Amino acid sequence: MSPEPTRNAPNGRAVEVHTPTPITLAPVVPVQLDNVPTVASVVLPDGRVVTGYAVEPAKTEPVAAKPAVSRAAVNVALGGIGFLAVCGGLLLLTTFITALTALITQLITLTAVIFGGWIAVQVFSASGRREGTTVNIRKAVFKRSHFHR
Repeated sequence: MSPEPTRNAPNGRAVEVHTPTPITLAPVVPVQLDNVPTVASVVLPDGRVVTGYAVEPAKTEPVAAKPAVSRAAVNVALGGIGFLAVCGGLLLLTTFITALTALITQLITLTAVIFGGWIAVQVFSASGRREGTTVNIRKAVFKRSHFHR
């Protein structure tokens, strides 16, 4: 808009007049729509005519089928299987430790028996030898708490 020169109004005041600038529009190109529905007209029994677009019924989204078993139940079952596997392993571990303890106990007992037998043989076989000094205690006389030979 461009202002025009000031004019005097009848009451003596100055008035500024504006003249609008025309807007040039871009050329309009008609658009051809391929999927515009056709208009249908229906004649009612009383003679009135109703015109409008045919509306297709709304399609519902298919509902995702829920699994027969919930995820929580599956997780609990898998946790139970894992727990049983761990318990089985612990049972095998305790069984192994028990068997190892029994083996060590038997080895210690066997060693004691063999070593004790060897000591017994050494003690009892020494009395059969004729080496060393033999003292005949029967001829000794005990007087006044002194030992005489």
